[in-house]
Amino acid sequence: MEDGHVRFRLWAPAEDRVTLVSGGHEIAMHAQADGWHEVETDLVKPSSPYLYRLADGSEIADPASHAQLADVEGPSIVTDHESYAWRNTGWKGRPWEDAVIYELHIGTFTPQGTFRAGIEHLPHLRDIGITAIEIMPVAHFSGRRGWGYDGVLHYAPHPAYGTPDDLKALVDAAHDHGIMVLLDVVYNHFGPVGNMLHRIAPPFFHPERHTPWGAALAFEREPVRRYFIDNALHWLLDYRFDGLRFDATEEIVDESHHHVLLEMAATIRRTVTDRQVHLVVEDQAKRKSLLNRDGGDVHHYTAAWNDVFHHALHIVATGEDGGHYAKYRDDTDDVLRRATARGFVSEDRESDRVGPLPQKPLPQQVNVNFLQNHDQVGNRAFGERLLTLTDPALYRVMSALLFLAPPVPLLFMGEEFGERRPFHFFADFDGELAEATRAGRIDEAENFGGLPDGKTANDLPDPNDEQTFLASKLDWSHAASPEGQRHGAFVRSLIRLRQAKIRPLLAEGEAPEPSILASDPGALAIDWHFAEKTLSIRANLTHDKRNWTSSSGETVFEIPAVGGAGPSITVSIRPT
Repeated sequence: MEDGHVRFRLWAPAEDRVTLVSGGHEIAMHAQADGWHEVETDLVKPSSPYLYRLADGSEIADPASHAQLADVEGPSIVTDHESYAWRNTGWKGRPWEDAVIYELHIGTFTPQGTFRAGIEHLPHLRDIGITAIEIMPVAHFSGRRGWGYDGVLHYAPHPAYGTPDDLKALVDAAHDHGIMVLLDVVYNHFGPVGNMLHRIAPPFFHPERHTPWGAALAFEREPVRRYFIDNALHWLLDYRFDGLRFDATEEIVDESHHHVLLEMAATIRRTVTDRQVHLVVEDQAKRKSLLNRDGGDVHHYTAAWNDVFHHALHIVATGEDGGHYAKYRDDTDDVLRRATARGFVSEDRESDRVGPLPQKPLPQQVNVNFLQNHDQVGNRAFGERLLTLTDPALYRVMSALLFLAPPVPLLFMGEEFGERRPFHFFADFDGELAEATRAGRIDEAENFGGLPDGKTANDLPDPNDEQTFLASKLDWSHAASPEGQRHGAFVRSLIRLRQAKIRPLLAEGEAPEPSILASDPGALAIDWHFAEKTLSIRANLTHDKRNWTSSSGETVFEIPAVGGAGPSITVSIRPT
């Protein structure tokens, strides 16, 4: 948008003629030899609705729409991102070692389920000690409610949550409180309803390759790469997010000479230089090559979700060892110790590698640890939270392990005040797609704990029922209850201790050398040898007496075993 002119651009190699339609104007777009259709005009103003008319007379939304009038198949809205008056123009972000992350879903975080309503609870998060919120995907998906992982218009915030300016106001307000804002983005597939690219740009997809959620994307093609790289820059520049969390990056397959994930990170690092930006991957391939720091600075990605830590700890906490947890049932202790000490329990496979493996040890803060997240809660049969599935004494010990081990901790919304309401999977589909979604919940339930005794598939909540969505909203009255305040005080004390004792160790810059010491089954004994100090954690995750290699130094935190046996943890620091 420049000098009152708006430029419209559409990649539609399957179309020989495209017309821009807005108000009473019908403007022919100029077809280029490479499949692009372009026009620049002063006849269409900001806030105006528009559509693209194809050669057969049908009309579609802009696949790169920045806002929609209503649903994904209706008119797009010309959006002027320069019109928002930012308050925090001097915000420079925060270093990653500060990060204590809070994952939230905008629609269920508040009763209203909007960007603006979320602002009200930012002081609560600040006072608990949260330094970063991670917002589940907001890219426009079909229907009125959903988790967001079926986005179709990746540049447009869903109008159920508010306008683009409302989202900017949330980011601005978070910065007021010193809180970073990360956005979860999905670059591995498009949702099943409302995506016109299959029709107008078939080369966008690989017909012979599929992800678990649909056709794979043809990242070897430049327009596909640009669509997603520019989308990342869109959120970081137009909305001033502090970073992005990339969903299921193992499903982003690129056989070109320079993997799109590396080009994405390099372009972001080269473009956004006025503040700190953090890029986090969820990568089932566990690729260290995405996190290479051999050049000194963060060239690629800042961190990765450490789901192996969660899976092993979940077996210990609940005894559930089927589905996704089955591969860790036979060596749970060993996996948990290695996932806690180093984060990575396996090396990159050659076939998965996107670049050279790091030759230097990676710092501990490349790992993001969690006791639960949207997947681990919402994909359960009845959306149960971990606090309702395990012994409270063990839960407190696990919480201390989460916050006082070196990796960056992540909380799922409500975890800070001991929320017990479920968080379900929910959607807003009709017909055959709704039936397929219901059927899919059975398999997901089996992967995440299975059906409780006495329950059958017929008892599962209907993901398309609005009540399933409403039942997933946080109970803020519990946060104000005596129980909620006691739990909140415990979490607050752990975060303060982390910032006072653990964060300075991470800020030293050098990766610590971890040692896994001898301990009985169900116990952890780990030392992290930083440059000047050694951090020691000794934990008993059973209800029996356990022994381990003793530690020395100043005890900075302790939950003692009751009567000499049962869940306990001791954290100490000594000179290295």
